[in-house]
Amino acid sequence: MDAGTILFLEQLDHLSDSDLDGPSALPGWSRRQLVAHLHFNACALIRLASWADTGIENRMYSSSDQRVAEIDEGRHWDPVRLRASVVNSASDLARALDGLSDQAWVAPVVTAQGRTVPATEIPWMRAREVMVHALDLGTGLSFADLPGDFVATLLADVVRKRAAAGEGAELAAWLTGRAQRAPSVGPWL
Repeated sequence: MDAGTILFLEQLDHLSDSDLDGPSALPGWSRRQLVAHLHFNACALIRLASWADTGIENRMYSSSDQRVAEIDEGRHWDPVRLRASVVNSASDLARALDGLSDQAWVAPVVTAQGRTVPATEIPWMRAREVMVHALDLGTGLSFADLPGDFVATLLADVVRKRAAAGEGAELAAWLTGRAQRAPSVGPWL
């Protein structure tokens, strides 16, 4: 998580304020939306850490509309506020996680996708976001630039999700060289 945060912020530093208005590598998203998303994702994960710490339910988002509204709000912030927000929320998340007790780390929380997981999953959830979205900033970084252990874990995670969604057979055929083309797949999260 920490390495991914550093990577994302380094890539963000390569972009000028006017670059933020350009498209990201994530179809349909501007770089501003991406940065706003990562800020509010940290806030959402802080809510999960609070839930784990206190035992009082505190969902990532009250609804999918909240997530969309937050990103829409943040994309209109001036570049200085947007950049500071993503830095500060990342730091706040790290602090919240550092403060969790052993008991809190194993407490169940619910992801935005509705999966119940122990709080130990929160750093991985954040690592996926910051690492993959560092690529989406479109600064020239590629999956080959990411740590090998992260890529292997991400790949296993994505394959597990795809297989559970019924896309396993097509994906297995392609990954084993038994299909001409990669299967058409939907969002990975």
